[in-house]
Amino acid sequence: MIPFLDLNEVNAPYLDAIEEASLRVIRSGWYILGNELKAFERSFASYCGVAHCVGVANGLDAISLILMAYEFPGESEIIIPANTYIASVLPVAYLGFKPIFVEPDPVTMLLDPDKIAEKVTSKTRAIIAVDLYGRICEMEPIMALARMHGLKVITDAAQAHGAIYQNKKAGSMADATAFSFYPTKNLGALGDAGAVTTEDEALAEKIRYLRNYGSQVRYKNDYQGVNSRLDEIQAAVLNVKLPFLDAENARRREIAARYLSEINVTDLILPPADRIQDDAWHLFVVRHADRSKFIAYLDANGIQTNVHYPLPIHKQQAFSEYNDLILPITERIHNEVISLPLNAVLTNEEVTYIIQTVNQFDYQQ
Repeated sequence: MIPFLDLNEVNAPYLDAIEEASLRVIRSGWYILGNELKAFERSFASYCGVAHCVGVANGLDAISLILMAYEFPGESEIIIPANTYIASVLPVAYLGFKPIFVEPDPVTMLLDPDKIAEKVTSKTRAIIAVDLYGRICEMEPIMALARMHGLKVITDAAQAHGAIYQNKKAGSMADATAFSFYPTKNLGALGDAGAVTTEDEALAEKIRYLRNYGSQVRYKNDYQGVNSRLDEIQAAVLNVKLPFLDAENARRREIAARYLSEINVTDLILPPADRIQDDAWHLFVVRHADRSKFIAYLDANGIQTNVHYPLPIHKQQAFSEYNDLILPITERIHNEVISLPLNAVLTNEEVTYIIQTVNQFDYQQ
């Protein structure tokens, strides 16, 4: 069986360095808000091309802390793509704001800039653009629209580490960007971890307070903050792996290019190929109207797949107040998507087998 993702294999090249870095932290006796975190914040800010990076506990908290720091009034409306993971929307809801779901572009499956303007009202305060699957949203029109209406733009780049748009890296184009370093990400820690990147010095400083109970001086609390800190061991792991991110992304692009040029199956919709060398290819997401049959066929032939994601947010029980909402593009996408294996440790032989097996699906119909 070719696994969808084998984290042991992914981390194996760095294991000795990770163990050494982790032991260094353990022996230091300093485990929270220390030198490893400061080093990672500097390095990742430089990598993204921004002035500030603030390490936090996870990607969900990164979005939450950005929204908290902006102090939008209660019941503010936040525009968000309907086709995304629930973690992009949960902070909006539990901070008392109203998510306004916008249908995605049917080709890229990302937030459609042309559909945003009609959703803007006097209560709109921000747009959350999600760089899903490793592709950055069309930021130029999104930023132009936001500036026209005085809105903040927040990007969720949890799946886009190292992705590029108009020669700029993910994390450098919006007012603030949320990252996750969950172990499966292109840049993954060995547990939960996240960060916020921004050019806004005041915003970064406020988030540094908010992540640490609203404090930067012990027992002196300037804000009603939370406990959301990127710990020293996870920061040390990320410091080890960050220098290799571009090389791993390059390998992902090689595999994606082969999939896009060599897979040829009737009724199988492939992702767009216009940005092969810019996308981070966190996931290679295809679509087929008979998803269950396609998955069963690949599984029977030793290829593990995944579905990102089977049920849209507006149809989840957790958001039952939106269950009557009809979003046909989003719903079709969630009914059809399948993620093929794509990661830096796949061998050329495995990639060839996946392509050949997928291409035989027509003959199994």
